[in-house]
Amino acid sequence: MQELDAILNQLTPRLSQWRRDFHHYAESGWVEFRTATIVAETLHQLGYQLALGRDVVCASARMGVPDEAVLAREYQRAQEQGALPQWLPFFEGGFTGIVATLDTGRPGPTLAWRVDMDALDLDESQQENHLPHHSGFGSCNPGMMHACAHDGHTAIGLGVATALKQLQSQLNGRIKLIFQPAEEGTRGAKAMTEAGVVDDVDYFIATHLGTGVPAGELVCGSNSFLATTKFDACFTGVAAHAGAAPECGRNALLAAAQAVLGLHSIAPHSGGASRVNVGVLQGGSGRNVIPGQAVMKVETRGATNDINEYVWQRAQAVVKAAAEMYGVEVGITLMGAAQSSEPSPGLVRYVHQQATQIPELTSVVDSKNAPAGSEDATFMMERVKAHGGQATYVIFGCDLSAGHHNEKFDFDEQVLAVAVKTHAMLACNFPWKQGLAQS
Repeated sequence: MQELDAILNQLTPRLSQWRRDFHHYAESGWVEFRTATIVAETLHQLGYQLALGRDVVCASARMGVPDEAVLAREYQRAQEQGALPQWLPFFEGGFTGIVATLDTGRPGPTLAWRVDMDALDLDESQQENHLPHHSGFGSCNPGMMHACAHDGHTAIGLGVATALKQLQSQLNGRIKLIFQPAEEGTRGAKAMTEAGVVDDVDYFIATHLGTGVPAGELVCGSNSFLATTKFDACFTGVAAHAGAAPECGRNALLAAAQAVLGLHSIAPHSGGASRVNVGVLQGGSGRNVIPGQAVMKVETRGATNDINEYVWQRAQAVVKAAAEMYGVEVGITLMGAAQSSEPSPGLVRYVHQQATQIPELTSVVDSKNAPAGSEDATFMMERVKAHGGQATYVIFGCDLSAGHHNEKFDFDEQVLAVAVKTHAMLACNFPWKQGLAQS
């Protein structure tokens, strides 16, 4: 513990510098070009073995990827904002994933951590009482903001990499650090999972800051995530003069509106919580034109994968039936997805046991009821468990200036060092020879 504390004393200012740099140059999902180059260079300098870009992101499994014009524009902006040229080509086209491996050369299991890197599509507050703006590290990229602490997660990942490299003599087996793009909208983890990045992992930990957990508290195994499916439905009808020849039209907007009503009438599932929400409905071009186009952006959720699958299947049926009713075509595009996942009891117990030795953590709980959102690290958790490994999702409580996904969001940076310390201890004190019991 003393050696780790000494490392953290030197590392703490760097954690803040990393976090503020990533916050200032916020980049949203699949365009984390500059961020990825900084991460890659830092890990390379530490001596980690790197796998990058298309080697760790399955192209066919990506969801919600921006169009080519946006990718090119953001790539160019990243160059202008200091993206490192020796790494940038690896990520071209939106393949902004990184996996760093530290092989100790000694027998033992593979431990992996996942951190996410992407910002939200949100304009950051420029009020003087908003600390990032007042202190000069508010987002310089309009429409992009770190309002969910992923800048902090990325800094924690680099901090863990730094600490474990210095403590390598105390480790066995292999350490893998997974830097994931496009968590927002649950778009990125499945693509990395399908690329096989966790297929050799024995123990897996994902991490998050805040989420309403009080400062000083650690949740060792968050289990409140809902499975989800995000999709766009694009209706194509026939435009016509609304006064002179309405019978010649096929009203795409009316079909979409009917679908909205049908979606929100899907019967709840007796097995647990289910959700459906139409967040966007757009269509038409003028008051005197039968709308020939309409689009809706929808999500389903369920307490379990089976419940979400039920809502998702019903939602597709509703959308297609509404299109048929009004004689229009409809295309459904999958934009994001996540699973539900129960943390592994053995790993949760180990995290709890180690966390109680950290004085900065004043409360340690195994799980906690929290507002039900979704998280795509569950794809990685489920893959690891399917291969016989263990997985959990830990949450570090901290003080927040505003809620997540709010333009005034900020967090107390003291939590960064606490998180690095916790994860480093989990690695250094791991029972390499006997492993952890499953239950």
